[in-house]
Formats: sequence, structure tokens, C-alpha cells
Amino acid sequence: MPELVFFSGTMDCGKSTLALQIGHNRSARGLQGVIFTRDDRAGEGKLSSRLGLVTEAVEARPDMDLYGYLVGQMSKGAKVDYVIVDEAQFLAPDQIDQLARVVDDLDLDVFAFGITTDFRTKLFPGSQRLIELADRIETLQVEAMCWCGARATHNARTVGGEMVVEGEQVVVGDVNRSPEEVGYEVLCRRHHRRRMTSAAAHAGALSPDVLPVNPA
Repeated sequence: MPELVFFSGTMDCGKSTLALQIGHNRSARGLQGVIFTRDDRAGEGKLSSRLGLVTEAVEARPDMDLYGYLVGQMSKGAKVDYVIVDEAQFLAPDQIDQLARVVDDLDLDVFAFGITTDFRTKLFPGSQRLIELADRIETLQVEAMCWCGARATHNARTVGGEMVVEGEQVVVGDVNRSPEEVGYEVLCRRHHRRRMTSAAAHAGALSPDVLPVNPA
């Protein structure tokens, strides 16, 4: 039976890499799929992983009917065997409903990849709807790590290296941006609560108020 599967995890846990791998495995068996993405770091109409892999994709704009797009392509003779959606957290709830309809009415597997919560630890509307509708939810097994070495569970937005907790829910950035830009960092819950990024921890270690270390 076709399924709507939601693969979730923090940034840096390999979601886009797995999406590309699923597409590769199916194309190697002669299957053809449609890849949707939204606001990928590589630019419009791209699905990219931090390992450097990039493929073409369909940009799922906010007003796009994903079900209608697929029906239109299939009506023109296009072969569609499965659907992959990256950055699914950015989709509107009604677009998630459309993906569920793709599974139920077109009998296609839909593999959606996304992070669950934003930099404020609030659910993205798209992710919330996926949790409500998905046939199956898979947590990525590749664990991202906080700067302290603990398992990273939260996404932090940084500006100038400092964590911020206010602003628009969606601001495109990346974990590899320079400190002066809007960027993101994965943290454990403890350091997210304390707003202690790797830059803040480094500055704290250089503070003259730290305990002295005995060279002996």
C-alpha cells in the first residue's frame, strides 16, 4: 500500500542526503519520481545535501497545488511512480493535505523530509500537519551533535554568532554561513535553553572570570 512517510530530524542529520538516496535507488530500478522542494540552500528548484550532492527539483511555491501539478503532469503522459518532498516543514498545511490525497487517490508513495520545530522550539505548520496525517513517521538515525558533544535536539537561529528567539519563522540560512550573517546551529536542549551557542561558549571560555587552571 502506498504511504505518506515523514522523515524528521534536526538540521545536519542527513535528511536531504537520504532523500537523494531514495531517489537514486528508485531511478536505478527504472522508476521515475517528482521531487518537490522549498527554499533549498542551493537555490530555487534544487535539492542539495551538505555532502555536495545536488539534483533538479520542482519549487513548491506557496500557492502551488501539488496534487493538481502531478495530475497535470500525468495527464500529459509523464510517468510518475513516487514523490519526494524536501524542506517539507515550509509547506502550507493544505499542501500537506494535497500530498495525502496523492497517496490515497493516485496510489503513489510520498516521502516527505523536514525538521519538526523552528528556532523557537515551535512546530512548523507543515510539520504539524504531517504528524497529524502521515502513515508513518521516521526519525533519522544519524544524530546531529551539539558543540558540547551531546545529541542535538533543537535548531537555533544566530545573528552575529548570538542566538535569537524572535523574528519571522522562516528565514533562509544555513549552518555554514559566516558568523555575521543569519545562520543556524543545532544545540542540545540544555544549551538551547541557555542560549549558549558554540560562539558564546568560546567567548565564555576566554572570559577572565573562569576558574584558574593549575599547570601542574
